[in-house]
Amino acid sequence: MPEGDTVFLAGKVLDKALAGKTLVRGEFRVPRLATADLAGREVLGVGTVGKHLLTRFSGDLTLHSHLRMDGKWAVYPAGARWRHPAHHARVVLAAEDVQAVGFRVHDLELVPTDEEDRLVGHLGPDLLDPQWTDELAERAAGALAADPDRELGDALLDQRIMAGIGNMYKVEMCFLLGVTPWTPVSEVDPAKAVALGRKLLKANAWRTSQTTTGDLRRGREHWVYERTKQGCFRCGGRLQVASQGAGHQARPTWFCPKCQSGPAPGR
Repeated sequence: MPEGDTVFLAGKVLDKALAGKTLVRGEFRVPRLATADLAGREVLGVGTVGKHLLTRFSGDLTLHSHLRMDGKWAVYPAGARWRHPAHHARVVLAAEDVQAVGFRVHDLELVPTDEEDRLVGHLGPDLLDPQWTDELAERAAGALAADPDRELGDALLDQRIMAGIGNMYKVEMCFLLGVTPWTPVSEVDPAKAVALGRKLLKANAWRTSQTTTGDLRRGREHWVYERTKQGCFRCGGRLQVASQGAGHQARPTWFCPKCQSGPAPGR
């Protein structure tokens, strides 16, 4: 699933392409919204909350969408050929000079703008909130610390605690904190964890590539994430990978047994 910075950038691209423009075409290709037509509405702007996209229109209307594992928004000049299969398109928003197409986007819903909270109100503070404050940081840290026995990696993925962290950042944050993802939350400084998450997402928010090491060269972007063959970027040692989470929430989770302390499967 895309990380919060990927969704943030997608929102900025959509906002730049559509904000202030009136739609000449606004159609849906999902049964639930098949009769909805947004043509004639002005796009007021596109915002994000964690991994959720909110496209706001005149007439007090908001379109909610989520990328999940396979969704993507693409922007093309008017009349240009799509670079993704047409049967994957779920929504088309077009102005006179531009078109934005949501391919395999999920959780599509139209709601009155003043009811957006119904869709995103359960989320914790958005780590990429442009209005970030110390109060939001304290709120996220408090929510993280509220269940001290919970595995850190599991807690970091809980969007109700803080919104925007996906599996890659979970793995890399645990490495940078020096503990395994199975370490109890009580063993880390929650404020430090929140600050680290925001720092990493902010560093990558305005580019398509992501790095947690500060190096964007291929094979050097991450400390342990997906480095099974290369080994730990810091010590060069052999990494271990195990599943964390139950059922459909399970995620492959990398860690370095030399650089990270704490419990792990097989230890």
